[in-house]
Amino acid sequence: MRALFTAATGMNAQQARMDSIANNLANVNTTGFKRSHAEFQDLFYETLAAAGAPTGDGTALPTGVQIGHGVKLASIVRNFAQGERVRTDRPLDLAIEGDGFLQVQKPGGETLYTVAGALQLDRDGNIVTPEGYPLLPAVTSPPDAQDLTSARDGTVSVTLPGASTSTTLGQLQLARFMNPSGLKALGSNLYAPTEASGDPETGIPDQDGFGGIAQGFLESSNVNIAEELVKMILAQRGFEMNSRVIKAGDEMMQTVGALSR
Repeated sequence: MRALFTAATGMNAQQARMDSIANNLANVNTTGFKRSHAEFQDLFYETLAAAGAPTGDGTALPTGVQIGHGVKLASIVRNFAQGERVRTDRPLDLAIEGDGFLQVQKPGGETLYTVAGALQLDRDGNIVTPEGYPLLPAVTSPPDAQDLTSARDGTVSVTLPGASTSTTLGQLQLARFMNPSGLKALGSNLYAPTEASGDPETGIPDQDGFGGIAQGFLESSNVNIAEELVKMILAQRGFEMNSRVIKAGDEMMQTVGALSR
């Protein structure tokens, strides 16, 4: 009975959808988290009679007969819409207002990307992520620096003791991708480029279409709790309906089995 196996693919699809929803809700308070959703495609079709096939009386079938065999998970698409800005008044908290990712470097030299700007200073004065990965280009603050500021264009400056003017430490750069949904999520709010995302394009914040830097703010998760709860209900109902199809198919087979007694 085809219905049993077709409904089983539907249950698997709804389970994958629920997994995506669960991850979104689990990260509702994660800085810079981008929600994702599952997309599906129908499986192959069995053609019992082709459309346009001749019939016995000289006519042709107008539609034909095709029976589908269920659904499959096509992709998990990440939505890079920006979340709300949360004011922290912390000098090393940076939010990107617009397009772009901060660039960080792993110890092995690999460049990764993030939109979570909860930055810190390490023991050498380097501006780093919570994992200790330094920004690219690197920005280092002197030990006696005061009033660290980051302008909207990414210029980082401090006031040194005895100085009447601020001293520029460096210039932040942002990166963007033609297809950010193709980035590979690594956890810890980090992404790695792939063939699908394309190569990064770097530039100065607040110029040439890149987003500006907002100091003292963080970007919150873009998860909409109400929307996710509605999706969860739909996934539950879809799973339930597919399980009822399996139950109905089982009852039909029981009825057929009873005829032979």
